[in-house]
Amino acid sequence: MHENEISERIIGAAIEVHRILGPGLLEGVYEEALCHEFYLRDIHFERQKPVPIDYKGVKLATDLRLDLRVEGKVIVDVKAKEEMTEKDHAKTLTYLRLTQTHLGLNINFHEPKLVDGIKRIVNNLKE
Repeated sequence: MHENEISERIIGAAIEVHRILGPGLLEGVYEEALCHEFYLRDIHFERQKPVPIDYKGVKLATDLRLDLRVEGKVIVDVKAKEEMTEKDHAKTLTYLRLTQTHLGLNINFHEPKLVDGIKRIVNNLKE
């Protein structure tokens, strides 16, 4: 399945979570609910996935920890804050580069309309 198809399924699940819970809760609540929605929709995911970081041939002692990796191809960074910033997007792009992944989604559940809180981050994605 292509990353774009996976992202459509992720966004559909996130919209359902937001429709039921609404804005204003903690990130961890949305992450847990989103994982349950993935389970119900038979979407494979890894939660709080530790990823080793290699720096010039040395494995660093501190791993990168991803909120969610979906279908092994899309990184999801769950947010619940007033406003996402360029720093949030830059962080996700760094995660994509370090994991050699091509698509990431920042999803901010704090927005009244979830569609306004979704940002696609692309790293050499082939169509």
